[in-house]
Amino acid sequence: MIESRIVSARTICLPDPRLPRAPVFEMRVRVYYEDTDAGGIVYHANYLRYFERARTDWLRSLGAVHTELEARHGLVFVVRDIGIDYCAPARLDDELIVDVHLIEARRASMQLAQFARRAASSETLVSATLRVAAIDRASGRATGFPRWLTDRFRPPH
Repeated sequence: MIESRIVSARTICLPDPRLPRAPVFEMRVRVYYEDTDAGGIVYHANYLRYFERARTDWLRSLGAVHTELEARHGLVFVVRDIGIDYCAPARLDDELIVDVHLIEARRASMQLAQFARRAASSETLVSATLRVAAIDRASGRATGFPRWLTDRFRPPH
C-alpha cells in the first residue's frame, strides 16, 4: 500500500499512486506535551488515537454518529486489521494534518488509508492501511452498513 524509497540513508514514505488524489476527510491536530515522551517526540500509540479521531469525525460528517448508529441499528465499528508505517517523528507543538482515504467500501467493511503529515511541509510522518468492519452489538457478528451510509461513501459525480 505504501511505497518507500531510500534517499540519503533516510526512508521517505510516499502514498500509493492508486489512492484517490484527495482525501475524503482531513483534520488538524496539535501535538501537546501529553502526547510526547521526555524528548518531545510523539508516542507511537498516539497516532492510532489521531487516526481514530479523524475516522470518527469523517463518519460524523456523513451523518454516522457512533452512539446513534448503536441506538438505532445496534451497529458498532471495529478495526479488523491495521498496518502502520512510522516514517518520521512528530514533535511537541507540531501541527499535523490527519487524513482519511476511502479505498473500498463493501457491504459490512471498508478499507481505508490514513496519513499523518506535518502541516508546515506536508511531509508524511505516519501512514496506515486498515479495514474497519461493522458488527452487530448484541451478537458480535458482521452486519451490513445501513443503505443510507453506503450511499454517502460514494463520491459525488
